[in-house]
Amino acid sequence: MNAKEALKLSIDMGDFIASGYLEDLTDAEMMHRPTEKANHIKWQLGHLITAENGMINQISDGQMPDLPDGFAEKYTKETATNDDEAAFDSKEELMKQYQTQRAGTLKALESMNDADFDKETGVEYAPTVASMFALQGSHYLMHAGQWAVIRRQLGREPIF
Repeated sequence: MNAKEALKLSIDMGDFIASGYLEDLTDAEMMHRPTEKANHIKWQLGHLITAENGMINQISDGQMPDLPDGFAEKYTKETATNDDEAAFDSKEELMKQYQTQRAGTLKALESMNDADFDKETGVEYAPTVASMFALQGSHYLMHAGQWAVIRRQLGREPIF
């Protein structure tokens, strides 16, 4: 296995876990907060999509698919406390954007060569191109921990 294959494996595992947790949730359930000050899944998913777009654009010369007009503005720190479901995209639209951005990430990964992975990004939390790609799987997993709690609060059985 080479570096590109290992990074894809990491990204795919994050995708597998995140998709499993989201698969059967309704739009209304995605607005549930595990605690009063925690973010609901709709906001978190929009944040993840926006972050992936920005991070991969930074290391791939802007090759990521564009987000819809106004999308990123719905998922800022300032909107995280909003409980109005109408202020956020539907689950269907979020999942569409998730898949579009993930396809862009995998296309960008495929365009890299081994030397590219060692290039510095200037970002403390992901200092190399390889670490920025690895973050695309683990970032989703960081948030999926809350999704597991939300699922249990909603009466769902554990998946994993």
